[in-house]
Amino acid sequence: MTPYAACPKCRHSPLPRDQALPAACPACGLILAKYGAPPPAPVPAEGVEAEEGGTRLEQLGALLFHVPESVSKTTWQGRRAVLIVFAIWTAWIWIDMDIRKGDAGSTILHMILLPFHEAGHYAIFRWFGDFIMTLGGTLGQHLMPIVMGAALLVKYRDPFGAALLFWLLGFSTIDMAVYMYDAFDPKLMLLGGATGQESDGHDWQNTFGDLGLLRRSRGIGLFFGVAGMAMMLAALLWAARVLKMQKERISDSLKGPESTLP
Repeated sequence: MTPYAACPKCRHSPLPRDQALPAACPACGLILAKYGAPPPAPVPAEGVEAEEGGTRLEQLGALLFHVPESVSKTTWQGRRAVLIVFAIWTAWIWIDMDIRKGDAGSTILHMILLPFHEAGHYAIFRWFGDFIMTLGGTLGQHLMPIVMGAALLVKYRDPFGAALLFWLLGFSTIDMAVYMYDAFDPKLMLLGGATGQESDGHDWQNTFGDLGLLRRSRGIGLFFGVAGMAMMLAALLWAARVLKMQKERISDSLKGPESTLP
């Protein structure tokens, strides 16, 4: 029979190449040969491009939860340890963070994002006018985890690494939320050694002022603080799901065929 591209029950992929008995879906255990032949591929509607390997949604799911044919035991155990560390770190950040007091919860992560923030202002978005240049600092610090995560996901087929970069994007959102909240009554010390009350260098005071949203800046900041926490939690759940699926493919070799890094 024609082999399934994805499990007809749980949509997991990839599946074993040989789907004769007793081959089963590694995610849900469905015996593929007993399920019957796959239904014929639907004819795409007019104006909808047919794509190899399923619908766009199925392809996205296969990308976000890609599982190689085998995963080395050492690699899987290392990833599990990393996930535990990130889970503990997340709790630590959430305990320490206080949007109202100007604390994002991690000075280390803030300092990591800061060079990308400044690069966003002066190296990337300075060519698009004053408004975009001002907003470019925040865009720059967000772009770093987005670009790196997309590269891991698409080029290297590493959803676990991409999940951790999405976690960093969640923290970057919290870091942005602190800056947003401070815009109404600026007290944060900026790089120039002054606050937004003493200089015109406060990004979000200028941005909200241009948009007529300065009086709502505190509410917006609190909203994005919660959004950032939700993103960090979603990233941990994504990474945990990937590890659970990879557990079914663990091999005893020190280096499985999954590695695509040079």
